[in-house]
Amino acid sequence: MNIGLYFGSFNPIHIGHCIIANHVLNNTSLDNVWMVVSPQNPFKPSSSLLNEYHRLHLVKLAVEGEERLKASDIEFHLPKPSYTVHTLAYLKEKYPQHTFSIIMGSDSFQNILNWKNGDVIVKNHHIYVYTRPGYEVNNNIGANLTVLNAPLLEISSTQIRKDIKEGRNVRFTLPENVRQEILHNGYYKN
Repeated sequence: MNIGLYFGSFNPIHIGHCIIANHVLNNTSLDNVWMVVSPQNPFKPSSSLLNEYHRLHLVKLAVEGEERLKASDIEFHLPKPSYTVHTLAYLKEKYPQHTFSIIMGSDSFQNILNWKNGDVIVKNHHIYVYTRPGYEVNNNIGANLTVLNAPLLEISSTQIRKDIKEGRNVRFTLPENVRQEILHNGYYKN
């Protein structure tokens, strides 16, 4: 199987993430997209993150009933912080029958050579890049690249957390079952 890995903190997962994952599946030859919940991104402070198991549960709720989308906890079993190059090596060893590609925004792609062993990632993996406003895709690094014009919504997990904390309505930014779970458990209230 050809599997696309969509990495993120998903703090929380929102409609924008789901739209991108669905668009990638509909417009590429990928068989599945795994939403890889990163327990600790080396570029983000861990203090702002909801517990990784809660975030994983929210991703599972978001993709419930979608056969080609999967919530993945693969990075929970690897050293923290999570480095994509380590995750890819682990997956290649654990699932040699599958081919793994990466899904990322053009903002992340611009910085990929700053990632730990970013040159190794570029050399060994296909990358699906969805364009983001203000971040042109310039493939001057020779990446095996597919550029997608996915429908984008200006929704951010940061804003959703702020809205929840301030008691604002987030009904249309989150999958309904995710919204209900967040409200039921009081996530992001503090």
